Amino acid sequence: MEKIKIRGLARVAGWMFYAWGGLVAFKGLYDAFFGEPEANLYSPEKWQFVTQRQWARWSGFEMAYGLACVGLGLACWVAAKRLPDWTLRPKSSPDPDFS
Repeated sequence: MEKIKIRGLARVAGWMFYAWGGLVAFKGLYDAFFGEPEANLYSPEKWQFVTQRQWARWSGFEMAYGLACVGLGLACWVAAKRLPDWTLRPKSSPDPDFS
């Protein structure tokens, strides 16, 4: 028999969702209030290629996506509380025949 860690997998997934969502939500907030598209650097006139309305829609999407990832991370943490720390299963040997 071998021991397999179960709760740790859900916690790692939760941390990954939480960290990624936090970064994306922060970027969305930055874009909403301070950022501007790179197209403004290369166009003769600001907001010529990408309008402010389009940019606001994009930053709103970034914030919504980031907060959704944070929510998934928290859901993984809540679900991990219901899982056992370890589980036992029969030890499996690798199959040398790859057919």
